[in-house]
Amino acid sequence: MRCLQLFGMVCFMASSLAWASSGEPTAQPAGSPKAAQPSLSEIRQRVAQHEAQINQLQQDVSSQESNSKQASERLQQQDRTITELQQQLQALRAKSASNHQ
Repeated sequence: MRCLQLFGMVCFMASSLAWASSGEPTAQPAGSPKAAQPSLSEIRQRVAQHEAQINQLQQDVSSQESNSKQASERLQQQDRTITELQQQLQALRAKSASNHQ
């Protein structure tokens, strides 16, 4: 789910970068004030902010994936330990049963 969100943000940023770097002025509707249109420097600043957000999201996803992998490895180790202890218990029970007979 997070990967899809991240992919969507990357696509959005790529299209924003392409639009901002084209350098072509956008057509203004009649009657709209010039101040309502963001300047190229404002657009670049927004793109830089979005890129920083994307980088942070990528780091967060990587961190979560790493934590998930570590947790999975711990669970696998615990499963191995449980299996080993069960085998030891069965061996002790078998030995105890054979000693009582």
